[in-house]
Amino acid sequence: MQVILLERVPHLGQMGDVVNVKPGYARNYLLPRGKALRATEANLKAFEERRKEIEARNLARRQEAEAVKEKVDGARLVIIRQAGAAGQLYGSVRPRDIVEALAEQGVTIDRSQVVLDHPIKTIGIFDITLRLHGEVEATVKVNVARSEGEAEEQWKLGHALIASTEREAMGQMPEEAEEALDEEELAAELLEEEALAELKAREEAEEGEETGEAAAQPDEGAAEASPQEEAGE
Repeated sequence: MQVILLERVPHLGQMGDVVNVKPGYARNYLLPRGKALRATEANLKAFEERRKEIEARNLARRQEAEAVKEKVDGARLVIIRQAGAAGQLYGSVRPRDIVEALAEQGVTIDRSQVVLDHPIKTIGIFDITLRLHGEVEATVKVNVARSEGEAEEQWKLGHALIASTEREAMGQMPEEAEEALDEEELAAELLEEEALAELKAREEAEEGEETGEAAAQPDEGAAEASPQEEAGE
């Protein structure tokens, strides 16, 4: 589908460009959000007639985005979630959670402006990009922790608390850690050997059954020869 861009869209084009996009992308994102128009003759003519107006509107939006950027760029957000001992969350942190955390600081954005390829599923500190406008981006730091105290410790460390704890444990007990790792590897090898032995035994048993069945079946040639021999007699 061809569309006319009404503002700069990253990786797509500048305002006024006529570009080819997938129909779903146009219908679900570009058109409803006022970022593009269908590239019909009527729309192309209307765009040229209203270019100055559209440029002025785009400038106003960019200025609004710049104002929001001044408020949020470099902001630090804390999101508390339950997680296991290894730091894996019971659930995840998604764009809407970041939008809610920003709202608590008095900043309103749309969750579509949060650039998050995959939900956050571990505790830690993450740099998240906010695409406030086609030409304006900001970055916030999101601290995902199990408690306010843990979040404070992570701010001091600059990374997930669980990672530091694991490194300290390895530094204090290197021999024990290596022995534990060796035991885990040995156990895995034993399990693999047992599985292979079981598979081999099963294959041998199946071969034995096939051999037994073959021996039990009568010789068709012999069965056919018997009546002839009897007739000859």
